[in-house]
Amino acid sequence: MNIEQDIQQSYNNKFRTLDKVDIESLNLNEMKTLASSILNLETKKLHDELETLLLQKEQLEIAIDKKSSELQDAKYSVFNLLETLVKEDDTQTLSKLHQVKLQSIDLYDLLSETVESAILTALEKSKDNEAAQMIEEIVKELTHETIKEGTLNTIRVRKILSTILHSAIYIAEATPNTSEMILEATLRGMRAGLLQSIDRFKQRLAFMPLEAKHILIEDYDTIMEDLNQTDTLFLQVVQTQANESDANTRKILVDINKKMHHDLEELVHMSKETALVMRSKVSDFAKTAITKADIALKSETAQEAKRMGAQAWGVAKSALSSLIK
Repeated sequence: MNIEQDIQQSYNNKFRTLDKVDIESLNLNEMKTLASSILNLETKKLHDELETLLLQKEQLEIAIDKKSSELQDAKYSVFNLLETLVKEDDTQTLSKLHQVKLQSIDLYDLLSETVESAILTALEKSKDNEAAQMIEEIVKELTHETIKEGTLNTIRVRKILSTILHSAIYIAEATPNTSEMILEATLRGMRAGLLQSIDRFKQRLAFMPLEAKHILIEDYDTIMEDLNQTDTLFLQVVQTQANESDANTRKILVDINKKMHHDLEELVHMSKETALVMRSKVSDFAKTAITKADIALKSETAQEAKRMGAQAWGVAKSALSSLIK
């Protein structure tokens, strides 16, 4: 009979005792077998319950995605209905309604199509001298509204900026006569939208309640790193899209990128200001956290961590002693 079978027969779950195993005579591999066998016996019920919960979580996520899609469709239906109540020539009311729509629906999932449609509409309905200004304003709003739907982190912001620029490039390459105007207006709009998003984050930081401190403290290093490289992120997005485009578009984007270095100074300044506000806010949170530290250190989890740390030190010390010998 091997040690695993021996453990299963001799282990008493109720009293957590081993009747027939001489633990002091076990080598390392046998000790591992002993521990894993008892772990399996002790945690089987919990393990099965966890598997059930994970399955429920997966089913819940599928249901959430489905309901999110239904919610989005319902929002479209509401705004479509509201549009029928407005006269076609009442541009002022339609403009207000469309602004509310942009702020109410989730743009991220249909960002590419929205950008393409908006730029084409601007080209069709604006005079030549107004088209650039119109595209810049549209892209600014789309950038800001999409970013503010979620977290302000590098991966997400990069994805949003790349999607917007990629869509603009698609239109620009289809209309060569206006390609430079489209691309420059798009980049300026992206920069303005990103600037507005960072400014909004800074304003929210200033009034963030103490209860929300975990959001900043948990992601502090990541957010600070992101804030300190917003200009680099912007330039990298443009360069990456340029490298993936045809020669003419690449040249236009590289030239605009060079011109925009000075325009990005405002972005850098805003990011640094926001980082300072965040550093100050986290410092305030830290002062409050110190007063709660004694309570936390006495918790069961903290005590277990302390034990584990001491045990790890003991293992390392033993290994070092053996190595020296």
